[in-house]
Amino acid sequence: MIIILDHQDRRPIYEQVTERFRILIYQEALPSGSRLPSVRQLAMDLSINPNTIQRAYAELEQEGLIYSIKGKGNFVADTRSIQEKKRGDYRKELIQTVHKGQEIGISREELVTVVDQCYEEGNHD
Repeated sequence: MIIILDHQDRRPIYEQVTERFRILIYQEALPSGSRLPSVRQLAMDLSINPNTIQRAYAELEQEGLIYSIKGKGNFVADTRSIQEKKRGDYRKELIQTVHKGQEIGISREELVTVVDQCYEEGNHD
């Protein structure tokens, strides 16, 4: 598992850590039940304050993406229902965006080209 921090990013470090874990969980690079690194270990690996990791973990737990077991550590939750809701919300948002594009004359071909470019730029196959 690789977490890379961007010190040029204006967002706080804990938000970057939270976002990276969120992506790893949603893409199932961290499957349900996976144990996360300890707060202390991850803080050492990233050379940051353990409180920063604790804050990121607390946010992920509040979102229902991870859970903690006292004395055992933090683990990835079963996120299928959360993922389904997020994907449903995304689809609704995308449909609205496509309809707005249609209203201003964006063709299907242009839309597909833009989507393809986004996937190529992001290396998301």
